[in-house]
Amino acid sequence: MSDLTSRTAAQLTAGYQTGEFSPTDVVHAVLERAVEAQARVNAFVRIDGDGALDEAAESTERWRRGTPAGPLDGVPVTVKDMLLTRGVPTLKGSLALSEDGAWVEDAPSVARLREQGAVFVGKTTTPEFGWKGTTDSPRHGATGNPYDAQRTAGGSSGGSAAAVALGAGPLSLGTDGGGSVRIPAAFCGVFAMKPTYGRVPIHPASPFGTLAHVGPITRDAADAAALMDAVTAPDPRDWSQLGPVEGGFRTALAEGADGVRGLRIAYSPDLGGRVAVDPAVEEAVRGAVALLAELGAEVSEEDPDFADPVESFHTMWFSGTARVTQPFTPEQLDLLDPGLREVRDEGARASALDYLAAVDERMALGTRMGLFHQRYDLLVTPTLPITAFELGAEVPAGSPHDRWTGWTPFTYPFNMTQQPAASVPCGVGDGGMPVGVQLVGARHQDALVLRAAHALYEAGLASRVPAPPL
Repeated sequence: MSDLTSRTAAQLTAGYQTGEFSPTDVVHAVLERAVEAQARVNAFVRIDGDGALDEAAESTERWRRGTPAGPLDGVPVTVKDMLLTRGVPTLKGSLALSEDGAWVEDAPSVARLREQGAVFVGKTTTPEFGWKGTTDSPRHGATGNPYDAQRTAGGSSGGSAAAVALGAGPLSLGTDGGGSVRIPAAFCGVFAMKPTYGRVPIHPASPFGTLAHVGPITRDAADAAALMDAVTAPDPRDWSQLGPVEGGFRTALAEGADGVRGLRIAYSPDLGGRVAVDPAVEEAVRGAVALLAELGAEVSEEDPDFADPVESFHTMWFSGTARVTQPFTPEQLDLLDPGLREVRDEGARASALDYLAAVDERMALGTRMGLFHQRYDLLVTPTLPITAFELGAEVPAGSPHDRWTGWTPFTYPFNMTQQPAASVPCGVGDGGMPVGVQLVGARHQDALVLRAAHALYEAGLASRVPAPPL
C-alpha cells in the first residue's frame, strides 16, 4: 500500500469503494503525519486523534455496507480555527477569548462536511481573528513553511495550507478576507480558491462583512470542486448566501473537456507596473501563462487598469478589527497582538463617511472589473510578488511597507470585488520556495475558474513544484 497521506480525496474514496484500504487505515496514517507536521511547523491548535478515529470507524462500516453518507465520506479534513466546530473551542488565535462554553454549533461549511461523513482531524492555526497575511498569534505562536520552517507559511489560513502540504489530510476549510487562502497556498505549494462572495454560507457573520469568504485549500482543483459541492449547500443562518451552482462543480469539470481552449485570458504581470515582482516569481508565472496558451487559450498581456484600493481596503478591514474587539475590556485589549491593536485603533478612528467613501471606491472597482470581464473570461496574475519570507514578521525585511497589504497587492482587490480567485502552484523561486499563479474570474464564474485550474493540473503545471521534504 503506497503512502496514503499523499493521495487526493478522489483517490481515497476510489480506494474505499474498491476496498483497497479503509478510512481507518487512512486516518491512522494522516494522524501520524499531523503529529509530525505539528512538531515541524506548528500547523495545529488541536489534533483530535480519538474523535477522528471514532469517525473513521463509523465511515469504514458505512463503506463496508455500501452506504457512504456522501462523496467525501471518510476523507480527512482540517478546519481553520476561525470556523465553529461542534464540541471544540474556536479561539481564533486570541488570548482574549475563553475556552469556556458548550461549543454546540458547527459553521455551515463544517456542518455540510459532517453530514457527508468527512473525518475531522483537527483545527488549524490562524493569526488573531485572521487579521493579517502571516500566521502567528499570541495564543498559538507562529506557523512555519513546509519547505523551510524558518519562513512563514503565509496567512491567515497558514495552518491549513501547511497541513495539506505535509499530508495531514487532503482537504481543509479556510477563510479569505484579503487573500487568506490564496496567500498561504502560494507560499506552501498547494491549491486554494476564494469563491464568489455568498457562494459558501457563513455563520456567524464576519465582522469584516462582505470582504470575508470561506474557501477550500486542497491538493488540486478536482478536490476543491468536490469540497465546493459539499459546502455550497444552503444554510438558513446566512441570509446572503447564493445557493449551490446548478449541476455542481465536479460536473462542470467533467463537462469542461476543452479545458481552457478558446478562453480569452488577460495576463497582467505587475498590474500596469504598480507592483515590483521578484524575477524568479515572474518567470514561474510566465511559464504558467505560456502553458495556458499551449492549451488553446487566447492570451493577451493586458492590465485591468485600476488604482490601488489599499486605503479603502484598510478602512473596511481595520474597521472590522475595531468591531470584533469593541466589547473587550482593557485587560483583554492588553492581550492582543500589538499589530492588531494598532490597526484596531486606526479602524476605530474611521467615521461612517470614511467607510462609505471606501464602499464607493469598492463599487467603482467592481464596475470596472465587470466591464473588464466583458472582454476577458479570466485575469491571470502572480498570486504574490514574492516567495515566503522570515517567520514571525508581518512584512519581509527591508520592506517599505508597515502592513501585510504591502506585499499582497494581487489578492485583496478581489475581496473588494467579491470575484472568484484561485491560486495554482506553478514553480519555485529563489531557495526552492513555491510560487503561485492566480486565476480570477467574473463574479459567479467559480466553475470557470476551477475548470481552468483543473486544466493546468491535468497538464502537469503543479509538478513544477516538488513536494516539501518530509
